Amino acid sequence: MDYNKLYTDFDTIKEKTFYGRYLDVDQLQKSILGLPSQFEIQEIGKSVNGIPIHCAFWGNGKKKVLAWSQMHGNETTTTKALFDFVNYLDQEKSSDFVKQLSSECSLALIFVLNPDGAEAYTRVNANQIDLNRDALDATQPEMKALHQIYKEFTPDLCLNLHGQRTIFSAGMQPNSAVVSFLSPSVNHTRSVTSTRIKSMQLILEMNEMLQNFIPNQVGRYDDAYNPNCTGDYFQGLATPTILFEAGHYPNDYDREETRKLIFMSYIKLFESFMNNAFACIDYKAYLEIPKNQKLFYDFIFRDVFIQNQKYDLAIHYEEVLEGKQIIFEPKLVEVGNLEHSFGHHEVKINEKAMAINGQTLLKIPEINSIIKEIRTENNIFSIKILKK
Repeated sequence: MDYNKLYTDFDTIKEKTFYGRYLDVDQLQKSILGLPSQFEIQEIGKSVNGIPIHCAFWGNGKKKVLAWSQMHGNETTTTKALFDFVNYLDQEKSSDFVKQLSSECSLALIFVLNPDGAEAYTRVNANQIDLNRDALDATQPEMKALHQIYKEFTPDLCLNLHGQRTIFSAGMQPNSAVVSFLSPSVNHTRSVTSTRIKSMQLILEMNEMLQNFIPNQVGRYDDAYNPNCTGDYFQGLATPTILFEAGHYPNDYDREETRKLIFMSYIKLFESFMNNAFACIDYKAYLEIPKNQKLFYDFIFRDVFIQNQKYDLAIHYEEVLEGKQIIFEPKLVEVGNLEHSFGHHEVKINEKAMAINGQTLLKIPEINSIIKEIRTENNIFSIKILKK
């Protein structure tokens, strides 16, 4: 596969119905039901609020892959990339790659497992339950639907598709974790089982490809065991499972660049999986992928004088749903010495006379206050409220 060509040709592949962070649930339903004819669409359950949950089946091969996205309703990037992947399968249906994939593999794709959460743009479902903490007991209708399709489809590989916040770095360096992966644990001792090894090997295949496009910006997610987490649960049932985390590419708050990289990761994974190319890889290299660290803020203003003391001010964008639009509000989240943290945007102030939002700074501002402007004697630093 020519991944450089995939990268440059992506605009001709991507599904242009969806853009940005909020995906309209009605449009998602229409798009799923309107997938190309080679996809068989089945309703596999309903959400708490009665919205249908659909699964799209494709291919005729013996190797089965089950993928689900938007288990957390506000994590949409992997969903966009699934639609892009569908477009690719349709556009390239006469190519050797797609023909082989169809004959070697059978896919079951759940684009939106948590439609109520997607509609409200929340992590949880309508019962305020995190579905990724409901795998063991399956108390929620959405998780019951996932369990049922797992039992019926009997996959050989599971893909647990998520998104992560801008806070994550790939290791201890100032490199944003644009894409992160995890081979989930099967017990508290984090035993390296044959099932985990397969997941690690496939991750290494994707990591090798991604390093050509985002060097040093692929992370390894924490593998602490939680039997209630979906990935740990299915991995514990001896089905190789991979967690995808779509993260922050510099200045890409719409996650459109990340979307492209996730799409390319899907292609690489299926290429390796259907050809069994991953089997000869030394899985130990998986542990060399930098572990995710929570070292980033969206903004850091350094050396801010407050009452003749120097502080660093850290600001995060908070995502707020207004109608069907996401508003990114800059909120103060930390004041102190942040020398071991990084900002996606950093400004060094080092001036004693300053004001925040037009008010002279005489004391430490309140945490969670919205910061739109920092003004000094010599400069004005504006922070836009992003509307996406």
